[in-house]
Amino acid sequence: MKRFLVYSLLFTQVIMAQKPTSVHLWPNAVPNETEAKQEHEISDNNKNNVIRVSKVTNPDFLVFKPIKAHKSKGAVIVCPGGGYSVLSTNLEGSETAQWLNSLGYTAFVLNYRVPQKQLGALNDVQRAIRIIRNNADKYDIDPNKIGVLGFSAGGSLSARAATLFTTNSYEKIDAMDAISCRPDFAILIYPAYLDKGELRSLTPEIKIPENAPPFFIFATADDKYGNSALVMTTALRDHKIPVDLHFIQNGGHGYGLRPGNPAAKMWPRLAENWLEKILD
Repeated sequence: MKRFLVYSLLFTQVIMAQKPTSVHLWPNAVPNETEAKQEHEISDNNKNNVIRVSKVTNPDFLVFKPIKAHKSKGAVIVCPGGGYSVLSTNLEGSETAQWLNSLGYTAFVLNYRVPQKQLGALNDVQRAIRIIRNNADKYDIDPNKIGVLGFSAGGSLSARAATLFTTNSYEKIDAMDAISCRPDFAILIYPAYLDKGELRSLTPEIKIPENAPPFFIFATADDKYGNSALVMTTALRDHKIPVDLHFIQNGGHGYGLRPGNPAAKMWPRLAENWLEKILD
């Protein structure tokens, strides 16, 4: 294994107008974490030109600002996938952030805890939402236009963030933890692990509150995790939560925005139109 700061690797992978800023979530002890803080660990596995963060004990987010000098249309916290074991931090992180920037949105790529630290990951996304909302003026964003976008396991985490926001998943550490961690919208791209209930029904952890935010969900029929999108959509519909589901035949899993895949070509255009509609 090699240890590097994630943003330095991202910077070598893509040409950016501005180096992203790293903001750590926890000033002192990290809740529900037994290991000492350390720099993110990068896996030696870079198959398909994917940078994989294999260990996070000191969670942070990277701030990607739109190039255009005007108030952001909104803010999106991007949760990369990786089976809760790794984070596909360029494929489903920085590349998505740059696309969002091109549309006029401020993006925050979340390095949540891995491997297999689902409670810690929920702590991290809730804390990130609170920090970003608390610093809305600093980031020049509307505190009422902050959403989550997640791929695969990151889609699972985004769904949890958008339904479990009344749950105190960690003990408060400062005044920011009194701020709402409810995202204003949720985008789930080929989400996974949402059908862990009996007979592949909705994962029991997920309870749909009456004030859940609107959802955009995209998946394909040939994705082995595709049922997650269907059961999540059904649960939202049953609770009268606005949801747009797009379910096409081919695309598989783990394509991000990279060219050569019909699903990767389709979902960004659909999501762009949906965002314009709900944030208008």
